[in-house]
Amino acid sequence: MNIKQFFLGLFFLLSLAANAQNNTKEVLFTIDDKPYYTDEFSRIYKKNLDLVKDDSQKDLNQYLELFIGYKLKVNKAYKLGLENGAQYKNELKSYRAQLAKNYFNDTKITQELVEEAYNRIQKEIRASHILILVDENASPEDTLKAYKKIEDISKKAIAGEDFGDLAVQYSEDPSAKENKGDLGYFSAFRMVYPFESAAYKTQKGKVSKIIRTRFGYHILKINDIRANRGEITVAHIMILKPKPEETEKNPEKTINEIYQKIQQGEKFEDLAKQFSEDKSSASKGGVLNKFASGQLSSEEFENTAFSLANPNDISKPFSTDFGWHIVKLIEKHPVKSMDEMKNELENKIGKDDRSKKITASLNEKLRKKYTYKKDAKQYTLISKLVTNDFYESKWALPENANTYTATLLTINDKKIDGKAFLDFIDRQQKAGFKIKPLSKLVDTLYDKFLDEQLTAYYDDNLETEFPDFANVMEEYRDGLLLFDLMEKEIWDRAKTDTIGLQKFYDEHKMEHMWKKRVEVAIASSTKQDMIKKAQASLKKNEKPQDIKDKLNVNNVINVMINSGTFEEGGDGLPKTMKYNIGVSDVFKEGEYYFVTKVDKVIPAGVKTLEECKGKLINEYQQYLEQSWVSDLKKEFTINVNQAAFDNVKKQLNQ
Repeated sequence: MNIKQFFLGLFFLLSLAANAQNNTKEVLFTIDDKPYYTDEFSRIYKKNLDLVKDDSQKDLNQYLELFIGYKLKVNKAYKLGLENGAQYKNELKSYRAQLAKNYFNDTKITQELVEEAYNRIQKEIRASHILILVDENASPEDTLKAYKKIEDISKKAIAGEDFGDLAVQYSEDPSAKENKGDLGYFSAFRMVYPFESAAYKTQKGKVSKIIRTRFGYHILKINDIRANRGEITVAHIMILKPKPEETEKNPEKTINEIYQKIQQGEKFEDLAKQFSEDKSSASKGGVLNKFASGQLSSEEFENTAFSLANPNDISKPFSTDFGWHIVKLIEKHPVKSMDEMKNELENKIGKDDRSKKITASLNEKLRKKYTYKKDAKQYTLISKLVTNDFYESKWALPENANTYTATLLTINDKKIDGKAFLDFIDRQQKAGFKIKPLSKLVDTLYDKFLDEQLTAYYDDNLETEFPDFANVMEEYRDGLLLFDLMEKEIWDRAKTDTIGLQKFYDEHKMEHMWKKRVEVAIASSTKQDMIKKAQASLKKNEKPQDIKDKLNVNNVINVMINSGTFEEGGDGLPKTMKYNIGVSDVFKEGEYYFVTKVDKVIPAGVKTLEECKGKLINEYQQYLEQSWVSDLKKEFTINVNQAAFDNVKKQLNQ
């Protein structure tokens, strides 16, 4: 998350508080005669009361100062014309589009789809399929040809012929030659929606009805239905299958040796860090992201993982197409409740073919909501301009297209000319429509055009129709401006004002102190004999890397050495080490033996500017902001309505 997202996230909490309008409001203060009201102040204070940790910010007098300071900054942003910036406009447009999505939803249909998806998620289906390819915009002739082909195959399958053999012989899914059409287990959202629906509506052991997706025609056979196993978090140690040139590598032997170490009591996590060849997980002790059935490329791995019963259970070594593994169960995650999954399911529905149901519902609602009228004469003129070249994506706008400025469509008080429809027709050539005759094609395109224009009209008028939407947009607009202003006036200045920063450091350097530090090499091992060998090498002033090369042999990491400058009490230092120059005695903490070689002990002292620069810049920014707000109070005229503020305090303190 970058600083802008963080800043606007915090600001959005304030903006949400300002959504609802109160019928009674009183001017709390003015800035250059622009009024700000008591209801906004009260709502924001109540919203943020539990969020602030500094008790001074809960004090109403202090909070009023903060609120006025915020409004002063927004006024300054407008005074500087920051609202005219291209980046600002683009970000505001992007946010509006995101916020508007909530207003394009059909709550009833969405809830039905959420419930359907959640019910389906309770089960995992194993199915095989046969596919006959046909484009969704194919001609009627090609569509019929594909349908007859799948119909003949369906009859064979229903008659009892082996489904897998039919898939190998007829399916146009390339993978069918190897897997006989078997797709493994899947649940909701793993397949395109019509395919998923057919799978969940077909009984175990039965062949489905013929279904059409954007890929073509399918039939399915349901091989098994089981309860959803949920998700699982595991750690694993993996030894990859050797490459052809790695003739001496024996992954099975290696994985068995690691398994023996686990049986002897060594920690799984430590062994994963040392030996696992899955580099993406080794550094995390082998822990993988949680997964569900069908999400990995290995059914063997999934089944072994899910077969483990209790946390910390460890599997025996097993092989997959990728190599050899040992798996440790961290946690099983049962299917969540519908309330817990609601937001997740809604997000998935919005990205899925299911969303077409919501779009269709919106189109129907808008056709009832608004008054619209088509000009029959204009429509007839434009219809005659579309030729058969459209079917081959060769149709071109007429040279006089710009002259079609007469109104074709009226939505309430908005008039849309014929040129807009011509442009729409031109864009639709890429969709591959094959509808014939041309008159029917143009009618279909007009219906799509009408729905697009109704949606655009609805979108354009969200602020007018929904006060809550208008309020959030207004607050977010100010938040974006405030960020740009702070970046310009405070943050960038704090980074580049070297003279001011140096002066601030000189005045506050005693607040930035080092504890005692030590330049040290720290050797660690779980084996006492190995740490003693490391100790002897350190006494001979051997280099850490040479020591590791000497002691870490036969693909076994016996010793780790960490060198650097560490501050007293830091995480990198053993808690019981002594700060004496030279090589220490061997000492033990937990399961590890340590020996240290201290080269230098640096006493506590003041940090240089460079050493505390990051923290110092942050403090300098706060200092500049406080000074800047004081200047803004002189630049603008502020008048506080004390009587109104007293009333607010009485209400909020009740």
